[in-house]
Amino acid sequence: MENGNIAERLKKVFENTRSIDKIVLVNTGTQDPNFLYITGFTSGLFEYSYLVLEATSAVLFTSVLEYETAKEQKRDGLEVVKIESSEDLRKNMEEKLRGFRLGINGAFLPYNIYEAIMKRYNPASVDDVSDAFAKARLVKDEEEIGSIKKAVSITKWAQMLIQKEFREGITEMELASKFDSLSLSMGAQGASFRTIVCFGKNAALPHHYPDSTKLKDGDLILIDAGCVFNNYASDITRTFIFNKEKIDPEILAKMEEIIKVVKDAQVMAIRAVKPGMKGRDIDKVARDYIENFGGGKYKGMFIHSLGHSVGLEVHDGAGFSPGEETVLKEGMVITVEPGIYINGFAGARIEDDILITKDGASVI
Repeated sequence: MENGNIAERLKKVFENTRSIDKIVLVNTGTQDPNFLYITGFTSGLFEYSYLVLEATSAVLFTSVLEYETAKEQKRDGLEVVKIESSEDLRKNMEEKLRGFRLGINGAFLPYNIYEAIMKRYNPASVDDVSDAFAKARLVKDEEEIGSIKKAVSITKWAQMLIQKEFREGITEMELASKFDSLSLSMGAQGASFRTIVCFGKNAALPHHYPDSTKLKDGDLILIDAGCVFNNYASDITRTFIFNKEKIDPEILAKMEEIIKVVKDAQVMAIRAVKPGMKGRDIDKVARDYIENFGGGKYKGMFIHSLGHSVGLEVHDGAGFSPGEETVLKEGMVITVEPGIYINGFAGARIEDDILITKDGASVI
């Protein structure tokens, strides 16, 4: 946010709404990602805090536990109000919400809190504006892109350094733990999702979670991981072959071929990206190459979409899929992650995060 001002983000949200006076965001035991989008806070829990948004300003109502933390991080355009009791909250919300046309994040707000807002504060109307936030967040500003770039840098370094930990007998869970520790040691806030580590046949399962499977000579290793920096996520996948000199040449050739086909499909898709295209068009570039390679030997083995938007959430909106109608715009950040999965053998996936630019795309 330029100069720390939240006005630009509020403008992006409200221009995608109709017949709304204010928007109220309510955290539960976890934070609404849109709360983070507007405030930019990187510290504090803010459980059950209320954030009331208007077209050019916002007011945060929070407890004494979080008040000082909020004041320290407050940006231009945000007022912070200390709430000392439930009655104090009720009075403030009554003044702010009663009789107004409200927007809520229906994708996050629990029904019981929605019901309480309706009963206690009697707004003129309530509409779900989650789609307005999704559209606003899809195109990133410079601050957001900078945070994503840092998260990507940490994850890429971890993907390189983790190879020093490859040894016969290490389990998937142990390697995943080491990966997470590497990311934290380089400044990550935490993992952006549960780190995926797959050995051998497990790599044919795109969302296999680490278990007690032990690494063996000749195994293919797939690591899909990301981290969070200043609330923003990364998502990077790499595929390795462990001790390839100990693999039967025919099996090694098959492993190397699927990795190369996946990498070639990824490069072709990234080179094809241009603003104005639809997400499905980019998916088709990679999918057609994989499906037709070698006379169709890998047909039906690319079993997920090519990619997804990355931001405050690791799956942050639109992306590249066979049915994706979203038009690509400069400033979007989307993964490109083709894969080939051969049940009973192994799988390969290579994933990078790309920034859509004025003329094409660049790998972050």
